Amino acid sequence: MKIDDIRREYLKDGLSEEKLLDNPIEQFESWLQLAVDAKLDDPTAMVVATVDGNGQPSQRIVLLKDVNPNGFVFFTNTESRKAQEIAGNNKVSLHFPWHSLERQVIVYGTAKPLSNLAVTKYFLSRPKESQLAAWASAQSRPVSSRKVLMEKFQQIKNKFSEGEVPLPSFWGGYCIEPHQIEFWQGGANRLHDRFMYKLEDGVWTKQRLNP
Repeated sequence: MKIDDIRREYLKDGLSEEKLLDNPIEQFESWLQLAVDAKLDDPTAMVVATVDGNGQPSQRIVLLKDVNPNGFVFFTNTESRKAQEIAGNNKVSLHFPWHSLERQVIVYGTAKPLSNLAVTKYFLSRPKESQLAAWASAQSRPVSSRKVLMEKFQQIKNKFSEGEVPLPSFWGGYCIEPHQIEFWQGGANRLHDRFMYKLEDGVWTKQRLNP
């Protein structure tokens, strides 16, 4: 398979400083709404990058569950690889790859654990099957087969067949509080438009970057 000549031109739009809002969270919300309106598959999907104690980065795709003036929120098993790495190094990067819009957003920030109240509120809003799956999966740890996983799921389903599914003690969430956010718009001839926002003394500044 030859892949080195697979490419396309990015011609959908351009990006100028005048088009950007002063606040990058508001700018992100604007772009996210456009991604939702465009009916992209999984517009809230984001890559979460963490680093372990040996300096080895790891990545996975999770769903953004809230964005607010404080930052970007997601939920996870607190015994998962990502959560264990965050416990050792709470510097995190997020990446939103909106390919069909020829756009990307990269967030650099610090992960702050959410309150138990916020985690409980979200957990109880999930479909019951998702709540049960959270109990059934020892996330990131080895499992001998899918059959074993499904048997555990059925056991949990039987256990909580009546009433509400309680919040697992090993389930939580994070708000990624950003200090840099980059907006990328594809351009012709690989001359893409890139702008980096930086938080300095509580004030956001922005600057164009070379593609």
